[in-house]
Amino acid sequence: MGFVNKLRGELVDIIEWVDDNRSTLVWRFPRFQNEIKNGARLVVRPGQSAIFVDRGRVADVFQPGTYELTTKNIPILTTFRGWEFGFNSPFKAEVYFVATRQVTDLKWGTPHPVLLRDPEFGPLRVRAFGTYTLRAHKPEALLNELVGTDGSFEAQEIEVLLRSIVASEFAKIVSTTEVSVVDLASNYGRLSEQLRQAVLAKIDDEYGLDLPQLFIVNISVPEQVERALDARSSMGVIGDMNRYQQYQLGSSIPTAAANPAGGLAGAGVGLGMGMAIAGLGTATSPSRVPLPLIPPTPESDPALWHVAAGGRTFGPYSVAQLGQAVAAGQLSGESMVWSAGMDAWSSMGHVPRLAILFAPPPPPAAG
Repeated sequence: MGFVNKLRGELVDIIEWVDDNRSTLVWRFPRFQNEIKNGARLVVRPGQSAIFVDRGRVADVFQPGTYELTTKNIPILTTFRGWEFGFNSPFKAEVYFVATRQVTDLKWGTPHPVLLRDPEFGPLRVRAFGTYTLRAHKPEALLNELVGTDGSFEAQEIEVLLRSIVASEFAKIVSTTEVSVVDLASNYGRLSEQLRQAVLAKIDDEYGLDLPQLFIVNISVPEQVERALDARSSMGVIGDMNRYQQYQLGSSIPTAAANPAGGLAGAGVGLGMGMAIAGLGTATSPSRVPLPLIPPTPESDPALWHVAAGGRTFGPYSVAQLGQAVAAGQLSGESMVWSAGMDAWSSMGHVPRLAILFAPPPPPAAG
């Protein structure tokens, strides 16, 4: 088998790379003992460059085209070898093909949250991810810095390094930008280009790589911040929160009335929420009382009470609910009430079962 390979190496005089892998950046041409004939044909396809390496030194670089290898078109190698008058015998050199087309579908992301100083909300932690394309811009630098003597070099071999560089530069940009988190989406284009230029400055000269495209696909904030932003947006859409709350509570009354024993039937809850609807009931205006959300559930005192204010009646309420309304300053001793069995409306202060609600608190216990 060794003799066959040797014979094939002596007979084959075409050097080319048929690229069947979209992620390969560098590929070394396999040649028996690296021998190349005088007059051999070199085929460099579009999207490729060919580099001759002589004893560890980069020699001649060929762009797309078809070449006959003679001393006329390999001047650097000729100088290295001292072929002043040409050559006729085979010579040894390594030939590397470098893909200069774009390698697409490469992804990046921030492994950890980075700090964004939002001018409106203060410091926020954000994450980001996106895509980018890669291209060998300076094949010689790529060969020297990353490939070495490898037979091939894949884009995946440098992805970890590139993702680290992108994440680091993104953190720097985000920490200094004055764009609010609510305006980030409209600035993705500008931030993407700014990030691309920052990363390119790191990899262009050092690794010979180009970054033709880089996109920020999404910048996300923690779930708690998302909920806060959604709530703020909802408030902006609603406008007048008081009127919206009144509408919501008023709309819920029929449903609550159909289920008097459930929901917010606890003492005082209906009364307090009713105040938000009617806008009634203050300590200085005893004749104005709130409209309850739902009828209460009788507790220890089975009597249910109605309250009159402004020519309207509200209720029924339990004693516990009236007690909470008194404590909140919504009702006073002059507020008019009525319950089944009473001949007429009476002020709360003159009803024995309710007058106790206005009794002064006991003095502090003796020390």
